[in-house]
Amino acid sequence: MKIAILVCYNPTLINFRLDMMLKMICLGHQVVAIGNESDSKWSGKLRPYGIEYRFVKMQRNGLNPVWDFFSFVQLVKLLKKEKPDRVFTSQAKMVLYGGLATYCLGIREVYPLIAGLGSVFLSSGLRGGILKKVLMCGYRLSLRRSPSVFFQNQDDASFFVDNKIVPSDKIVFLNGSGVNLESFVQQPFPKPFGFLCVCRLIRDKGVLEYLSACRTVKKQYPEVRCLLVGPFDSNPSALKPYEIQPYIDDGSVEYFGEQADVRPYLAQCNVFVLPSYREGTPKSVLEAMACGKAVVTTDAPGCRETVIEGKNGFLVPVKDDKAIAERMLFLFQKPDVCEQMGNASRQIAEQRFDVRLVNRVILQTMRI
Repeated sequence: MKIAILVCYNPTLINFRLDMMLKMICLGHQVVAIGNESDSKWSGKLRPYGIEYRFVKMQRNGLNPVWDFFSFVQLVKLLKKEKPDRVFTSQAKMVLYGGLATYCLGIREVYPLIAGLGSVFLSSGLRGGILKKVLMCGYRLSLRRSPSVFFQNQDDASFFVDNKIVPSDKIVFLNGSGVNLESFVQQPFPKPFGFLCVCRLIRDKGVLEYLSACRTVKKQYPEVRCLLVGPFDSNPSALKPYEIQPYIDDGSVEYFGEQADVRPYLAQCNVFVLPSYREGTPKSVLEAMACGKAVVTTDAPGCRETVIEGKNGFLVPVKDDKAIAERMLFLFQKPDVCEQMGNASRQIAEQRFDVRLVNRVILQTMRI
């Protein structure tokens, strides 16, 4: 078969979908990845794996209807030329426009992944309400012919069922995007004690709450390290450099920017912190768990799927920097408990989040 993988945030092709695409190739299929960044950059990255790459000019977060229309037309032309037997879509715009494009072309074997609801569903006010209704209508149209729709948590699936976007009999649950347990191995516990957050620098990831909690911890224990890794972003809730600079200047956090390989930074932490407001299932947490880190994250959709309270970490309320700081301080003051939780994280990653188990469900569902 020829299988098309559609994304509108290209780094996910390597960080989230590479194991899946390689498995497809191993089974004898042809894989073409379609994304919104230039051929010159991504063809060279993917061709060594045997994956072809095609470029579609699409704004990941833009709301310009003229631009989106031309992106949709280009996607239709590309899919008509490629003639894929199966299509896998992820991220809102590719789920929407990929679903509509395949509908126009009569391609029925389309399998979308709803990996979180995104910032639009966290927004409020008149504009946010209108965008949510438009997006829900778009999802109804784009998903109606898909044989199955993948979800990563019960909350998102229930929202789609309750709002009559997807019938319950089409839902297939995945344990996140999985983690490669051979690439992310259990690491020794470092000294000095460290905390780490890895994410895109947007408000909805709880970055400001993490920074505030780090400031509280560092005031009591200056020897503790607090690390932050991740790129600035074009998302509507994106932070600006000046918003995090005060925390860098006063030593509350060490910021390392965007990193292609997060494992050296995971090696410097004992506890992984992600105070996100909502997720599908956060890949960054799964990677930290595979490396044997205790986890502090929010009791929010997607995040709560990664933590068994008190066993491999703690769940805290959304937007509660004080609760985050309290749990960070507890784990620093109880290093034996922290180490036990880190060991439990690795066990849970092996039992539930092994990428091979996740990909098996995807391939069986897609009849590949």
